[in-house]
Amino acid sequence: MRPEYITDPFLQQFIRSALAEDIGDGDHTTLASIPPNLIKKARLLIKDDGILAGVELAQNIFRSFDANLKLDIFLKDGSPVGKGAVAFTVEGSAQSILTTERLVLNCMQRMSAIATKTHKLRTLIDGTKAKLLDTRKTTPNFRLVEKWAVLIGGGLNHRIGLYDMIMLKDNHIDMAGGIENAINRTKDYLRARKKSLEIEIETRSLHEVEEVMRVGGVHTIMLDNMDLETMRKAVTLIGGAYKTEASGGITEDTIRGVAETGVDFISVGTVTHSIDSLDMSLKAF
Repeated sequence: MRPEYITDPFLQQFIRSALAEDIGDGDHTTLASIPPNLIKKARLLIKDDGILAGVELAQNIFRSFDANLKLDIFLKDGSPVGKGAVAFTVEGSAQSILTTERLVLNCMQRMSAIATKTHKLRTLIDGTKAKLLDTRKTTPNFRLVEKWAVLIGGGLNHRIGLYDMIMLKDNHIDMAGGIENAINRTKDYLRARKKSLEIEIETRSLHEVEEVMRVGGVHTIMLDNMDLETMRKAVTLIGGAYKTEASGGITEDTIRGVAETGVDFISVGTVTHSIDSLDMSLKAF
């Protein structure tokens, strides 16, 4: 199931651009060595344990390039996979399969790695109220696909870009002249433009949490790079008046402790920016 931001026009543009980047004026290796009427079959072979992602995207890539390619899908997005599993087979023009092979693998390997990392972190906080969020630490022009993979892995998307919520971070606050100025200017801006966007603000200390609560008018308070004791005190201080998000340097070793402080959300940039691609290959048979 695709999220609403993965629209048909987006997919068509993404695939068209990616293929143009790779093919240029022709896949000359394939065109030179493979007869145009040769029909072959290949299978997508998994070589690592993890969570599979990118099957639906692969299907769209193959069919966008050659509508006559036939896919038999055995494993869906979100399926746990292990070494030796076969996700799908593709049959049709050998030239078409070879020309699209690397784009399919590049997308699926990265998406599956993101889904796998997300799933692992989400599992570590099972039983707490905390939800796992991604960040904007993504690959330019591949962001929506990476965020799609986060959803497949069981996480939640934080914000898609700069346009769909307000995020007042430390640099915004410092350049605006402090928390009160940043919040009030933001509220004035939204009012003047008749925009209804949620406001989140970063805090670095209990003093800053107290100041945000005094000023008010936000939806979420980010607790950035706080130790567990300070974070617990901040959650108690906020007392459910605002949603809370923990952020900053959170790892597999520390995420459970962070979740147990009572925060509503935990954002982890490593689910998209620090992952090892899940090994897989497309093999003719």
